Amino acid sequence: MSITISNWLIILSGIGQIFTALIYPYIRHQVFDWYNDVKQLKPLNQEIAKTYGRYIQGLNFSFGLIAILYTDELKEQSALAVALTGLIAAYWVGKVATQIAYYPMYDIPKRKLFKFGSYGMNTLFVLFAIVNSALFVHNLSGYYF
Repeated sequence: MSITISNWLIILSGIGQIFTALIYPYIRHQVFDWYNDVKQLKPLNQEIAKTYGRYIQGLNFSFGLIAILYTDELKEQSALAVALTGLIAAYWVGKVATQIAYYPMYDIPKRKLFKFGSYGMNTLFVLFAIVNSALFVHNLSGYYF
């Protein structure tokens, strides 16, 4: 079973991933008031929370850059393509699962911008999960079968 994924869709996904990395500080500050919450932690825990925030931002940016710069390589059905697309797919599928399982329990501020923004971001997360899962299946089917 081989799945064909258009380059433009991979690039669009990459642009979206970079967008999520760039918008991440705004969301943390304006939507979630994250910095005030983090200030209530002990100093070491503050640094840990900030570090994980940077990891998330860095991974989103890096995955987007890889998608834009190495579009063809992500489809070449090599061992590295299987591993990398599997990693990226697992990351985004995990993000979507977390969104569904945990985030509805929390209130996002009621401003229209934030409401529409949450729909937009969730749509992007699902897009990233689908595109990268499809790439993984494509690579896996060509590499192992």
